Amino acid sequence: MTPPAEPGLPAWLVEELRSVPDFATFAGTDELAADAIRLTSRYAGVMSSRVIGLSAGKEPLICLTITGGSAARRHALVYGLPHPNEPVGGLTSLHLAERLAADSSLRERLGLVWHIVPNIDPDGLRLNSGWLHGPFTREHYSRTLFRPAFNEQIDWSFPLSNESAPDTDDERPPETRALMQLIDTHRPVLLSSLHNAEQGEVYYYVGRDDRELLAALQRIPAALGMSLYRGTPESGWAHRLADGVYRSLDIRDSIAYERAAGAVPPTPTGNSGSAYAARHGGLSLTIEVPYWRDPRTSNAEPTPVRLADALLKHSRLLADLGEVLTSTLRSIDGDTRIDSPFLRAGRHFAASATMDAADSLRRGRELPDDRRATVAELVSIEDKVFLFRLRNTGLLLRALDQEIIHGNRSEAVRSAHDRLTDVHAKWSDEVTGAAAAAGVTRNAIGAMVAVQYGSVLAAAAHLRGSAGD
Repeated sequence: MTPPAEPGLPAWLVEELRSVPDFATFAGTDELAADAIRLTSRYAGVMSSRVIGLSAGKEPLICLTITGGSAARRHALVYGLPHPNEPVGGLTSLHLAERLAADSSLRERLGLVWHIVPNIDPDGLRLNSGWLHGPFTREHYSRTLFRPAFNEQIDWSFPLSNESAPDTDDERPPETRALMQLIDTHRPVLLSSLHNAEQGEVYYYVGRDDRELLAALQRIPAALGMSLYRGTPESGWAHRLADGVYRSLDIRDSIAYERAAGAVPPTPTGNSGSAYAARHGGLSLTIEVPYWRDPRTSNAEPTPVRLADALLKHSRLLADLGEVLTSTLRSIDGDTRIDSPFLRAGRHFAASATMDAADSLRRGRELPDDRRATVAELVSIEDKVFLFRLRNTGLLLRALDQEIIHGNRSEAVRSAHDRLTDVHAKWSDEVTGAAAAAGVTRNAIGAMVAVQYGSVLAAAAHLRGSAGD
């Protein structure tokens, strides 16, 4: 990979960033498993592997353990693919494991026993295999991706209360139960869930408002030619700690946010891995790196546009999307034959679009009249519409694809497929045109991996007090 610029990072960390190779493509389930076996064989003296459970589809969930330095007694847990359409973390996990195993001085510096799960969702990653090797366009990605319904997402299926006893409910995904067992067995002082975004700039979720740690994380994206995200947060209830850094998400904050606004919160199905790990007092770190870079989402310059107006427009567009999805589902009601994960996701995200529209409407109405939007806020609001339009129509189209592939010749299904294909193509053209006009570019895969890798190392070194040269 091209050596990073020097943004005030310690020399040892700069060298580690330079260790990340260029990657032409992402790795699928079989590739990640084969690489895990290869590393275990090569570094048998310091690395071991074990199967911590089976996925819902009976795939082995592999955990690599790397012994720490000579005095290592504390543990770290890192896992990739918390969402199966976010494969950067699979590559990051394996690079992290290899560097730790290969370099005793790095292990000594960080002083942790590492447990690394390269792929916590092998089933979901298989359903994303159509785009992992490209072409890396928004249209192709959105027509071949898979993202599960919220109640099936591994990183959002933990118990609601971090004070409760370990959950053994058979309805909880087996992958989540495997992570719970790792967390409760090793009580990690550092837990890192390797996510990645789709468009924008880099941002983090961190479990502590530690100014020194936040500053260290903020310096890393610039080393790889990226910037910090300064747009609107993913959720209205996210708490900003600093530029590009938010407090780790806890669904209980969402419930409190809804109640404070006088709304009735939806019944939650689970909490985040970060919230669950907090029961042991460790530091949680979630790293979001985007596939497509939009430098405008780092621009904090004010605009003449009222933020309330931008949110109200956003609400209308999301409501329109919700109606497109809901009307499509209504038109095929009773005509589907397969309870596919795509159809379940389509139903979930149709309802989610409507709820997000209501939230944007409420936020817009609550803002003061003189609150002007920044460039980053305006662009990020627009980008969310593009994202949800393509991702959610693409998921529902894949559900309809499955019906047709498996012989469903219903007129309702075929008509719905044709209509939604036209809508998706129109919105895809709009996204492509807007991205070209704005100078949006695709991030190099190696640079995305390096941001995640460097951030995990920086957090671990901070905990050890060994971040400096």
